Amino acid sequence: MMFLVFLLLALWFSDYGMLRVASLGINYGQVGSNLPPPDKVLDLLSSLMITKVKIYDTNPQILTTFANSGVELIVTVENQMLSVVMDPQQALQWVSTHVKPYFPATKITEIAVGNEVFTDDDTSLIGYLVPAMVSIHGALVQLGLDKYILVSTPNSLAVLEESFPPSAGSFKGEVSAIMSEYLRFLASTGSPFWINAYPYFAYKGAPENVSLDYVLFNKNPGMVDPYTKLHYDNMLYAQVDAVVYAMFRLGYSGIEVRVSETGWPSKGDPDEVGATPANAAVYNRNLLRRQMRNEGTPLRPNTRLEVYLFALFNEDMKPGPTSERNYGLFEPDGTIAYNVGLSALSTTSSTSTSTSTSSSSFSFFLTSSADKATNMGYERWVYCMFLYLLACQVFPRRH
Repeated sequence: MMFLVFLLLALWFSDYGMLRVASLGINYGQVGSNLPPPDKVLDLLSSLMITKVKIYDTNPQILTTFANSGVELIVTVENQMLSVVMDPQQALQWVSTHVKPYFPATKITEIAVGNEVFTDDDTSLIGYLVPAMVSIHGALVQLGLDKYILVSTPNSLAVLEESFPPSAGSFKGEVSAIMSEYLRFLASTGSPFWINAYPYFAYKGAPENVSLDYVLFNKNPGMVDPYTKLHYDNMLYAQVDAVVYAMFRLGYSGIEVRVSETGWPSKGDPDEVGATPANAAVYNRNLLRRQMRNEGTPLRPNTRLEVYLFALFNEDMKPGPTSERNYGLFEPDGTIAYNVGLSALSTTSSTSTSTSTSSSSFSFFLTSSADKATNMGYERWVYCMFLYLLACQVFPRRH
């Protein structure tokens, strides 16, 4: 019992271990008319104990504010800049202006060159992508930053021709040649393959054929890949492994796959089936539970899957269907869009209905920055109680 007391005290005063999820990040988009300033966002991230963030530009206000915060940042070269930075001198100028002045105080860990370029409506971008990545990496080498900052690009799952079953994963024929060049770059620099994976889209497209429990990580029979005999109990892991198999087919087996975006909308148009606060809460809560376990996929069970949630805020200026403006965990004013968190000691799991949520002894809820100090203490208490109760189950007292 003294060991348990020591463990609880250590966790209470520590920023390590169960208090942070090393493989979880979040996307911080800024396409909104009333978003809080970066200093308030940093407070919010601190209250959530999230230390990995991706932004879609190199906003100098964000980079300055996040200095000395310990938050790891992925910054982005916007798609419209790819034709410019494919020139090595322009790439050097870009890195010297947008990255070097802030590093290392601001912990920039990666540069995303473009976003979903392989499936962009502007097909000319595909030809710019790899040269732009090579030039940006070359600039990092020239400035002595390549050992600290990786270069990659997020890809839509639509880059795959086949994704089911996972072992049938393959890239679309029209991008295969350039995809090989891209994978060669990733392999040579040790950079990951990032994928934007949304099981929600699969469910919305065919709700009568896709199990809601399967896409929400709820308890379900799952599916067995007929060729590998691997069992999948959720669609996200199947999508990730489909990318791994697609890379296998092009001769690349050692590249790590990470999820640059995944999430579930809390609101949608009438034809956007499943876009509800209840489903969004269940998806993100169950995903958080998986991340707390540092799980890998069935194909790579010993490699924890790094995942970035989409998104921190609802962004009211985004175009497209209603769902596009409602992926956020928070409203722009910092209030929660819906309760979501880690169910620490689950006693019952949600199963078949879209409105059900997990029931638990304790739940850690994401909340607004207004209650930062209270929340951080409460969260630590919850985690410590979780460990205590877990230990009592594992090591029951003898009478």
